[in-house]
Amino acid sequence: MGKEENNDPKDVQRKGKAKIQLKRNIGYFDGVSFIIGSIVGAGIFVSPTGVLKHSLLNVGVALTIWTASGLVSLMGALCYAELGTALPFSGGEYSHIKRGLGSLPAFVFIWTATFTKPASNAARALLFAEYATQPFYGICPAPDVLKKCLALAVLWSLGILNGLSVKMSAWVQTVFTLLKMMALSVIAVGGIVLLVTRQKESLARFEDMFSSEIPNASQIAEAFFQGLYAYGGWWSLNYMAEEMKHPSRNIPLTVMTAVPAVIVFYLLVNISYLTVLTPKEIVSSVAVAVTWADRVIPSVAWIIPLSVAVSIFGALNCSMFTLGRLSYAGSQSGHLPLLISMLNVHSCTPAPAMIFSTTIASIFIIPSDLIMLTNYFGFSAWLMTGLTCASLIVLRYREPHLHRPYKVFLPVPFMMVAMSFFLVLAPIVWSPNMQYVYAFLFMLGSLIIYLPFIHFKLRFPFLDKITCHLQLLLEVCPADGPAEGKCE
Repeated sequence: MGKEENNDPKDVQRKGKAKIQLKRNIGYFDGVSFIIGSIVGAGIFVSPTGVLKHSLLNVGVALTIWTASGLVSLMGALCYAELGTALPFSGGEYSHIKRGLGSLPAFVFIWTATFTKPASNAARALLFAEYATQPFYGICPAPDVLKKCLALAVLWSLGILNGLSVKMSAWVQTVFTLLKMMALSVIAVGGIVLLVTRQKESLARFEDMFSSEIPNASQIAEAFFQGLYAYGGWWSLNYMAEEMKHPSRNIPLTVMTAVPAVIVFYLLVNISYLTVLTPKEIVSSVAVAVTWADRVIPSVAWIIPLSVAVSIFGALNCSMFTLGRLSYAGSQSGHLPLLISMLNVHSCTPAPAMIFSTTIASIFIIPSDLIMLTNYFGFSAWLMTGLTCASLIVLRYREPHLHRPYKVFLPVPFMMVAMSFFLVLAPIVWSPNMQYVYAFLFMLGSLIIYLPFIHFKLRFPFLDKITCHLQLLLEVCPADGPAEGKCE
């Protein structure tokens, strides 16, 4: 900018050091672990009954919907893979919506996600505490205070872990993903063995699978909602694209490995459940995997509740990791306070972003009734998915020369946009509720913050002093730029 070259020794020393930026520490296997760990939570162990129930206990229809839901999730993941390889930045949908559709839709997304995603983490932490404490209380309910204290301890343990080391967080994710997949393998292999050894008894349930009553269109749609919910989390990899090693190769490869693997496991586990239990027993069971284990492996049935806790812990770790990156990206764009986009000078991790998101999740745990309020924001997840896929379409035409190492077949994002808006509107039309109106008004309420603080850039000088003091306390500084190099 016309300035003379600065030869100050301190500046030279600073240039000689590695830049302060996110490291590319997440490899292919870490990425697979994060996607699988994010998708597979407690649902497949505890209550995979929604699809079967709304399919009117028709086994053929239920398995078809499980497959179709997985394929739709794969289509969405491939759309995100194109965006992740072309724009390998932190923040996932937020970064893509901002690039494709502009600042305001991106701010509405982060405004909504800042509350709904921590609430989801709080719910996971409470569910983990439920499964971790219940064995010590037998048939009696565990005290709420104990569950909340354990949930807070787990949240902050993972928050601190993610704030200290990406490598350690990735290692924990890999270990817990392997453990939950081992548990699913026990159920899947057990079902295959039973199909082979008890051919007449077991195969009888799969003969004429479509002979039962066929559900109508609305029931199939409801079953489809349940199936898609079970695959939720396929979008998680894009939040960490800035930290992926060789993102052009690893992001598509990771998606094409992880999502089909989950589809196969979900089908095998459901077939295993249907081999041992009747459809009516599955729908009426409180915890399907526990009932299955009591029938097949009664001597070691205790491993299933333990597996549920392990599965929830892994999903929570992944969710907290990605939420920290969302807050970091939002702050870098000026949509959240500056401090949140700073990195620790020793570990190059977004420690302030992790503290911010963990604190909000903790607030939801203390009066846990707040979590129930976020149930009506479910439609917002598919709204943002639709906007993200719409961003892909916009960028194809607006930036045709943008380097795209991987390109999805163009009709796929059009199908995902149509599917997403159907999933947004259908529950509101079929089951109208005032809470949906309140949720929509809350999203529009983001304009109250956006106009003065983002559009007109209103600032308060005293916040700069607070930021400076917190920066010194946390030993953080602004990132130098995109993650091209390393920070030791």
